[in-house]
Amino acid sequence: MITIDESAPVIVRLSTVIDAPLTTVWALHTDIAAWPAWNTDIDRAEADGPLRPGSSFSWRTHGLDITSTVQELVSGERIVWGGTVEGIAGVHVWTFEQSGERTTVRTEESWSGAPVDAAVDDLGKALHDSLEGWLSHLKNRAEQAA
Repeated sequence: MITIDESAPVIVRLSTVIDAPLTTVWALHTDIAAWPAWNTDIDRAEADGPLRPGSSFSWRTHGLDITSTVQELVSGERIVWGGTVEGIAGVHVWTFEQSGERTTVRTEESWSGAPVDAAVDDLGKALHDSLEGWLSHLKNRAEQAA
């Protein structure tokens, strides 16, 4: 099982409970091309094909053009992706757990690299705010669809 870089200077862990079934939440989260439709922080997103370990997708958020590579995928349960952008190496783990008609989504991400070392507090806050926004957007859209 792939995990974040526990030695990274920036690590953020957040979760939310969504009043929607796992199938709805998972479908929204893994339809990369549709991200901009529900996550206003994402300007564009496109996958190079079906999501599977080794596949990549490109997206733009907060002024950054990012290419992420799927490192692990357990359908309906877990997806891990990562990549390096402007010297920042990121590893992002998402897990999904259904309880009745609700879904708990947990996200944890690590950032390392020289730019992070130079601005740990600022980049830690930026990552926290970004992930908090992502979870909020996902919750809102999934609950509307449920």
